[in-house]
This record gives sequence, C-alpha cells and structure tokens, in this order.
Amino acid sequence: MIYLDLLIGFLKVGMFAFGGAYGAIPLIRDVVLSYGWMGDDMLTYMIAVSESTPGPIMVNLATYVGSSQAGLPGALIATAAVVLPAFVIILLFMILLGKALKNPYVQAVLRGLKPCVIGIILATGVYMIIQNSVGLSGCVPADLTSVIMTAALACVYFGSRKFMKNGISPVGLIGISALAGIIVYGV
Repeated sequence: MIYLDLLIGFLKVGMFAFGGAYGAIPLIRDVVLSYGWMGDDMLTYMIAVSESTPGPIMVNLATYVGSSQAGLPGALIATAAVVLPAFVIILLFMILLGKALKNPYVQAVLRGLKPCVIGIILATGVYMIIQNSVGLSGCVPADLTSVIMTAALACVYFGSRKFMKNGISPVGLIGISALAGIIVYGV
C-alpha cells in the first residue's frame, strides 16, 4: 500500500508542479503532510538539504521521502513517479506540438504563467523565513540569530549586485550560508 501511495502522491507532484522545484515545494508539502510521511519541521530541513545537495530539489525530496518510508524500492518508485510526468509531457510536447511554441497564443499563456510562478516561489520563501525565524503559530519566540543571519545573507546577496556585474552566484550564497551556519550553530 505504501508503494501505491508513494506512486500516486509523487505522480501528483510531478504532474501539477509547474515552474520548477521552488514552485513545487508547496505541492510537495501538501502531499507529504497529507499522507503523514513527515512533519513540517522535518520537511523544512529536507528542503534545505535537498537545496544543498547536487540534483533537482524535487527529485532529491522524492528520493528521501520514498527511502524513509519504504527503503530502496520506495525511493525508486517516488523518484520515478516525480520525474515520469515531466518526461512524458516534454516528449509528447516536442513530438506533437513542436510548432505550437511559435503560436502567439501559446506564448501569451506561458508569459502569463511567469508572474504566477514568481508569486508561488516568493510565498514559499517568505513562509520558510517566517517558519524558521518566528514559528508558524506566532507563540514561539523569535530566533534572533536566525533573523540576523537571514538579514545578513540578504545584504550579502543584494550588496554583491552593487560590486559584481551579476551579483553572487546561488552556489556561492549557499556556501556562505553553510559556513555561517557552521560557525554560528556548530561552534
């Protein structure tokens, strides 16, 4: 039964996740919490780990959840389920609808979806900042260290755009975040 749940749950994620992994995080969160595979705190940690490990976040999360619930077969099923819809859709799209990309109506739809995806990503980022800094219920006292680190990383990111043409790379920012986390929380 767990194999079927993993297959259905991550097929949903794979089929309805539009805009990449960051846009899929709310959907992954809903699926994982609805099946009770892990709690909100553990999911937040796994998002951070998936972000810092090589590979797509969605695939890393699916692999971890599948592995934690049903071992290696669960990891394989969840990973295949999250990747399969995109693979099939792109394959069909390129075979059947290659010319549709030149259609102005299709281009208009894709341009219209961009602000929606940006909003979903921004909402996820704000949600994660609030959850990790203040707590969702609001009754957890603010973690001042977390708030200061978030503000400092935002300053590094936006400040680097003043001195560098393209600003600091996401990989560089992740490295700085990891180093800061080790120094602040590990020492």
